[in-house]
Amino acid sequence: MNILGFDIGGTKCASILGKVENDGSAKIVEKITFPTKVGPNPTIETLFENSELLLEKYGLKHSDLSGVGISCGGPLDSVRGVIMSPPNLPLWDDVRIVEVVRQHFGVPAYVQNDANACAMAEWKYGAGKGFKNVVFLTFGTGMGSGIILDGKLFSGTSDMAGEVGHIRLSEFGPVGYGKAGSFEGWCSGGGLAQLGQVRARECLQMGQKVGYCKSLDELSYVTAKSIAEAAHSGDAVAIGVFDTCAEYLGRALSIIIDILNPQVIVLGSIYVRSGDLLEKRMWEVIKKESIHYAYDVCKIVPAQLQENIGDMAALVLAVEAATK
Repeated sequence: MNILGFDIGGTKCASILGKVENDGSAKIVEKITFPTKVGPNPTIETLFENSELLLEKYGLKHSDLSGVGISCGGPLDSVRGVIMSPPNLPLWDDVRIVEVVRQHFGVPAYVQNDANACAMAEWKYGAGKGFKNVVFLTFGTGMGSGIILDGKLFSGTSDMAGEVGHIRLSEFGPVGYGKAGSFEGWCSGGGLAQLGQVRARECLQMGQKVGYCKSLDELSYVTAKSIAEAAHSGDAVAIGVFDTCAEYLGRALSIIIDILNPQVIVLGSIYVRSGDLLEKRMWEVIKKESIHYAYDVCKIVPAQLQENIGDMAALVLAVEAATK
């Protein structure tokens, strides 16, 4: 079964040609990536053009395709197939993406927000495989999630289920998802950078050395990556930043564990690279805050698909489109 995936992001997009094997697993055949263009029409046209190039290269026609999957940042309406003004995609206002794709290729299409799509990919092909109750957390630039309950994607009444980054964990704190002290503020790439800048300013003003920032002039260059590198090199300030992140990660995961009682929580980007800086304190908090009947049966693991997760997310939606 031949399938196409479209990964639409704020900075880059990809057209992905995939194939479904006899055992039901999807694999990437080839993809073409390009910087996201301004507005939906030029971007969609380029997605189509690149897809035609891939189909021609492998001797395929539209009639050889079984489905197209579209992974995109929300908000969107997956039932109507409409992308509704995502903050990272200016001018994408009520774009009927499924209808446009279906008309062009003549096959079923399915759109889902990127966090839900990534959750499905990890559930089908990654760290969540074999489980019925899975929570996936992006834990990257921002903090989004996708939820699999009883073997089905749970997207909520208006496709807004899983917006855990908006939960306020403290009255004050780093800003994420437009809210100071939010889960995304404390636990994301942007939030770690904010927290690291504050800690660095405190230490530098007191004459202390900071491994990831030599002077106040360098504060704007502090990133989650530079803090992690310093922490892995033993810098006490950087380790303290990650300890604070782990504290709030544990608090938020305790809420998720108590409410949803999942079998596994899959954590993306930052946890994949720096889980060793977070795991110990995170579990200390979970065991203090959560019900042991729930956390005893819950695994917390890094995502497995890593750099391929965006591509696989689009392809898993294509499989859904083809088999609905």
